[in-house]
Amino acid sequence: MEADRKIEETKIEGTRTEETKIEGRNAVLEAFRAGKTIDKLYVQEHCQDGPVHTILREAKKHDTILHFVAKERLDQLSETKKHQGVIAVLAAYEYAQVEDMLALAAKRGEPPFLFLLDGIEDPHNLGAIIRTANLAGAHGVIIPKRRAVGLTATVAKTSAGALHYTPVAKVTNLNTVMKELKEQGIWFVCADMGGTAMYDLDLKGAIGLVIGSEGEGVSKLVRQNCDFAAAIPMKGDIDSLNASVAAGVLAYEIVRQRLC
Repeated sequence: MEADRKIEETKIEGTRTEETKIEGRNAVLEAFRAGKTIDKLYVQEHCQDGPVHTILREAKKHDTILHFVAKERLDQLSETKKHQGVIAVLAAYEYAQVEDMLALAAKRGEPPFLFLLDGIEDPHNLGAIIRTANLAGAHGVIIPKRRAVGLTATVAKTSAGALHYTPVAKVTNLNTVMKELKEQGIWFVCADMGGTAMYDLDLKGAIGLVIGSEGEGVSKLVRQNCDFAAAIPMKGDIDSLNASVAAGVLAYEIVRQRLC
């Protein structure tokens, strides 16, 4: 057991960061200036003094998600009870860049295979999808900055270790990234009950698999930027699959076709 523990510690070194809250104005400002990966910033509403304005400038510079909340909410979130009106939440893991995923595909000598997640908010779904992406041989997972869960401790646990090996990028605009990737020869297929049966689509080559949110599915604009929509044949009495299950079914149809 001790040997296994040492192997695990070596494997994650340099990748995992402590998921934590940073509280207090000086501490939060220094975290920004030190380049820490901050997922969210909670700021006390109606707080207008100079130090808070400086923190907000840094947050906007890094495109950090801002939440203006009542003091009572900050008091609930605070572990030190000395938040001074600001609490920053760090990611559990460092984010990658989309370019890292393309480089990984090139290193393996494979056409790129990416997952793009349009608004997945359940950390268990995100963790499960990252696990599937790893097992299916995908080169990375792309998530949006807003209206979606980030790399929390729950996501890391649910991924069952896949976050150690699968790059995850957080981007400001999925549509912009899709257009840029199209210029590099990648085409996109999204999960959509109104689409073509997945067995009737050619899913080989450089591909991005787009999975929509748990409730709304793929947003209209993202859907318009997809080249195809794939429907999963269903025989039961309910009308849809869980997002992570749908991702797994479609991912393995892509794997099957790539192996043929």
